[in-house]
Amino acid sequence: MCREEASELSSLCPQLDELGVPLYAVVKEDVGTEVQNFRPYFNGEVYLDEKRCFYGPRERKMGLTGFLRVGVWKSGLRAFNNGFLGNVFGEGFILGAVYVIGPGQEGILFEHREMEFGDKVNVQDVLHAARRINSQLQLAS
Repeated sequence: MCREEASELSSLCPQLDELGVPLYAVVKEDVGTEVQNFRPYFNGEVYLDEKRCFYGPRERKMGLTGFLRVGVWKSGLRAFNNGFLGNVFGEGFILGAVYVIGPGQEGILFEHREMEFGDKVNVQDVLHAARRINSQLQLAS
């Protein structure tokens, strides 16, 4: 399901490039060729955080019971129907997030923390936050 979201975020690259806002992914592990297999779905830089520092002082996890949630099954089916197959290797219980982080001391301008597996960000919300970065940079000039 993360490949589906990565692909959707990558669809914003033309607009983000125009705004001068880069797109990054932070992954927690690289089992086998996992990161290499992820790259075709993501048009930005991919960073490996082996120590999981970016994942916070307390990692947000969903255990095996998460697979009993209807929303998780719907998300998995949606991703599969859209042609996205995931992997089943490595640690698969840490929930992801999407952030739009402003330059300097601006900090986090937008945050979407996955509540369950497959809980995707609204890409229009990401684009709106990225536009705020650009307008704030213009005001500072």
